[in-house]
Amino acid sequence: MDTRTTLLDHAERAVRQRGYNGFSYADLARDVGIRKASIHHHFPKKADLAFSLIERYAGRVSERLAEICAREPTAAARLRAYHQLYRAALAGGAQVCLCVAFSAGRDSLTDPVLEQLNAFHRDSVDWLQTVFEQAAQDGSVAAPSDPQAEARATLALMEGAQLVSRAAKDVSHFDQATAAFVSRLSPAQIH
Repeated sequence: MDTRTTLLDHAERAVRQRGYNGFSYADLARDVGIRKASIHHHFPKKADLAFSLIERYAGRVSERLAEICAREPTAAARLRAYHQLYRAALAGGAQVCLCVAFSAGRDSLTDPVLEQLNAFHRDSVDWLQTVFEQAAQDGSVAAPSDPQAEARATLALMEGAQLVSRAAKDVSHFDQATAAFVSRLSPAQIH
């Protein structure tokens, strides 16, 4: 693995566990075992690192969502898989997904990073809206309403449930917060 990728991996873990303001280049240098100057060679400013992190993360999530669509035939199955992505990202309550961490620390982010963060959220809502449109057709989700409203509410639910779970360091808080959503995805709802 190259140094740049190693730096991104360690920085992502730090942001997801401690927040964007919860680590420094000195911390990253110690974690990776290199000098700060080497980090600056790859990422001159922390904002450059943040931009690369969100860009990489958004690409990975986009790939995962495409995999879900290829693998799961119904809207309910796709939404269950989406829910599991957010649940798994908690690592038992030890961290949150990168975009949740960035959202919580948004005041420290530069405009280009915020634009990437907002694009990630727009893309997430668009994907969810398409799935809720499918739900209206396949009947696999109980009581679907306006697909765009459902999409926005689902994203807010997943990200908010992660914050509550992380604060308690207990994934059961995520499960409790999302239980009503998951109950709408029961296999019994599939026609």
